[in-house]
Amino acid sequence: MTPLAGGFAGALAVAVAVAVTVTIVASLTACAAGPQFKTPEAPAARDYGAAPAPGSTLASADGAEGAQHFVAGMDIPAEWWQLFRSAKLAGLVEDALKANPNVAAAQAALRQAHELASVQWAAYLPTVQASFSAQRARNANATIANPTVSLDPVYSLYTPQVALSYSPDVFGATRRSVEAARAQEHASRFQLEATYITLSSSVVVTAVQEASLRGQIRATERLLQLQQQLTENVRQRRELGTASELDLLTQKSAQAQTAATLPPLRKQLWQTRDALTALLGRLPSDEPKETFDLGELTLPQQLPVSLPSELVRQRPDVRQAEENLHAATAEVGVAVAGLLPQFSISAQTGSAAFEFGRLFTPYTGFWSAGASLSQTLFDGGALVHRRRAADAALDAAAAQYRSAVILACQNVADTLRALQADADATKASLDADRAAGETLETARRQYQLGTISFVAVLTAEQAYQQAELALVQARASRYADTAALFQALGGGWWNRPGEALDEQSGPAVR
Repeated sequence: MTPLAGGFAGALAVAVAVAVTVTIVASLTACAAGPQFKTPEAPAARDYGAAPAPGSTLASADGAEGAQHFVAGMDIPAEWWQLFRSAKLAGLVEDALKANPNVAAAQAALRQAHELASVQWAAYLPTVQASFSAQRARNANATIANPTVSLDPVYSLYTPQVALSYSPDVFGATRRSVEAARAQEHASRFQLEATYITLSSSVVVTAVQEASLRGQIRATERLLQLQQQLTENVRQRRELGTASELDLLTQKSAQAQTAATLPPLRKQLWQTRDALTALLGRLPSDEPKETFDLGELTLPQQLPVSLPSELVRQRPDVRQAEENLHAATAEVGVAVAGLLPQFSISAQTGSAAFEFGRLFTPYTGFWSAGASLSQTLFDGGALVHRRRAADAALDAAAAQYRSAVILACQNVADTLRALQADADATKASLDADRAAGETLETARRQYQLGTISFVAVLTAEQAYQQAELALVQARASRYADTAALFQALGGGWWNRPGEALDEQSGPAVR
């Protein structure tokens, strides 16, 4: 065995002996410093107040298709947008999930968090470093003694060495750091899930808005045509002396008011198309060819409703807040461990020679091994303040978690109430539409019999088109709020392949 090998073996033996001793001491301490994280208790509420309860039915006057049933405990499919039964819509959602830059950013953030967690885990292991130094020097023999054994004042010194350092996790600082990093990794995972859900919901709602605007534009254009016919009719009557100038000006004003509503609707449609293009991760010049109409969509009839105790496990934002609370709890442990004694183990071995060829020959090897314990006696209160800051951060994380739970329940309650109002509004709009349609049919028959004027028919058709416009808006609200309900309940992310609704640590990170 060479002197270097023997020296290194001796240093390593000492280091291992010290490490074993410290490990035994650490095992006797049994637990890491600081508070242990516990999953917050789920809300005990059984409903969402006055919002529609599970099992209730929201029916509008358009028959079975307009009825929506709230099913308690119904699972949410991962691709919930398929329930609208539109291949075009499903295709755009898939395109958005693949190409939207926000998804790419969230995925990169998750990879970063995973690597940072791996960095923290590496602190469990010792660090081994190898180095090599070469030095050329000349001693001032006339003023100082020669510090080397060489008689020549000019010499070269070559020193290769290997150093080992290790900080035993006696009080759990490393364990708590790893715990915090893993919690942040899970929080990044839930942030990615929230991005998926928000994006898919935004695509659906934007498509519904486009369909609504197209329907409103068609109804408004028909209204404008009727207004133009009425204006021409009043002008003819004025020439015959059966209508006044005031009648003509009044009708022109009504026509102008109807015409003024078209440009804002077209502007909204253009902006909606731009928004949909941006959601797909494209520039405005690459606008999708797909267009949407409400008649192409199917309103989901079975709607899930989760209890608040289930909701907090389904909502990614709540789970993210929980993981942030977990990380803050672990950081308190790190701060507490910083107040306690710090242990370290070190060892090194190597060779030093005046000539490169004499390295690793007898009498050129060296080694050392040792352990140290240190305790901060005075630092101006920095460690104490760091502990207090960690406690404050923990309080803030706990408050943010409660806020996330309240917001989640509020979102569900708001959406349930909105769906109830949408059903009522759709029923009222359908009733008005049917009444206006019957009035129009009656007016047309009476006009054919010569009992009313053509103006009366145009007026009846104008009322019918206005009812159609209101019905389009009411139906669009139902579709949009239905999508909002799926988003508010978590979007079924746990049903995607590779995901699982883990009550303790959340989904596995791929």
